[in-house]
Amino acid sequence: MAGGEEAIDALREALRVSPDNVPLRRHLAETLAGHGRYEEAESEYRRALTHAPNDDSIKLSLAQTYYQQEKNSHALVIVEEFLKRPDTPPRAYLLHARLLVRAGDVARAVRQYRQARQSDPGLADSVFEEQLGIDARDDSDVSEGRLRGAADAQPDEPMPDLERPSITFQDVGGMEAVKDEIRLKIIHPLTHPEIYEAYGKKIGGGILLYGPPGCGKTYLARATAGEVKAGFLSVGINDVLEMWIGQSERNLHQIFETARAHRPCVLFFDEVDALGASRTDMRHSSGRHLINQFLAELDGDKWSNEGILILAATNAPWHLDSAFRRPGRFDRILFVPPPDASARAAILRILLHGKPTTDINFDALVKKTADFSGADLKALVDTAVESKLRAALGSGTPTPIQTADLIAAARNLKPTTTEWFATARNYAVYANQAGLYDEILKYLRL
Repeated sequence: MAGGEEAIDALREALRVSPDNVPLRRHLAETLAGHGRYEEAESEYRRALTHAPNDDSIKLSLAQTYYQQEKNSHALVIVEEFLKRPDTPPRAYLLHARLLVRAGDVARAVRQYRQARQSDPGLADSVFEEQLGIDARDDSDVSEGRLRGAADAQPDEPMPDLERPSITFQDVGGMEAVKDEIRLKIIHPLTHPEIYEAYGKKIGGGILLYGPPGCGKTYLARATAGEVKAGFLSVGINDVLEMWIGQSERNLHQIFETARAHRPCVLFFDEVDALGASRTDMRHSSGRHLINQFLAELDGDKWSNEGILILAATNAPWHLDSAFRRPGRFDRILFVPPPDASARAAILRILLHGKPTTDINFDALVKKTADFSGADLKALVDTAVESKLRAALGSGTPTPIQTADLIAAARNLKPTTTEWFATARNYAVYANQAGLYDEILKYLRL
């Protein structure tokens, strides 16, 4: 491990001298990924793409680091672009197969894996083949992505942990408009139930938060639970999706039942587009069954959702089935933009708290970080800290972080929200008949 650290430090030092050297930066990213440091590898691959935006190998490697971090929707965006091309790289088929397994579409994963193996026999993975049931023996439980006689072979149901968050809206910088909507829809019904009862308004319902990744949607949902001292269940796609027929629907129902047993409870679905993708885009009935189950749980016709506060987040609202946006379901759709100037200053103060600093000019930093997400700001501070650590190890004397260090770090980073807005702009301009994406147009001043 020590040797690995020395190699990484040497590569970082070489890049400090030659920051535009794409092969060198890719080598650093590969080394970091090889040591399981996928978040750092992701950052290096992104930087490499700023200098080589058309490099397919770097794009696929970036998608692989997303997969390793379970950022499945991020990885899928890249992979789907490759799948549209006539010269799709075999690695893209393989990664798509792995993503499909996570999404519960194992039969399709088999086809994509076979395509990858046929195009490049060197990609054959015996462990993955066994999981998919490819060329399975007669006594195997799984054959070609399908469960043999399966009722008694279902795995244990996963269950997310119930949290009691201590953070509140005071801990969330900016986002005042979004907070006000959440107060009206979720918080006030609990704190002033008599007023809502007078108008016959039930306590419950759903809010869909959408926007670029890294802008605090999950943090805001957790703060909502802390604001009303409610339980908090954070649900990811891995908590729901299973390859076994009918198991995903049972998992979803059990999660809702857990929330109902701990009212008031904030039930938060992350990457909800992976659970509620548009049924018109689906070729398989299993995905449609899961969506129908999800809609039935939201409606609360069979099971009361009184006191269940439902929040969901997505980076791709255009992939969500339109049925989820009907009244009584996710009938409030809120855009969560990158933090504004005051919010960026607040986030930077929080990130720098407890670190040695001197004379930080937050106004100057705010001007250099337009469109940065909260995650981008964290990467900026981490980069500046790494630079100071490197200098301190060389001189033997630690020095405080200054404004110049943070501005220098900002020059080497580009806001990750840019890619998202490039895609969102197309939907806002050309597929906005119902006005769902007016907030994007307003933000982009179109």
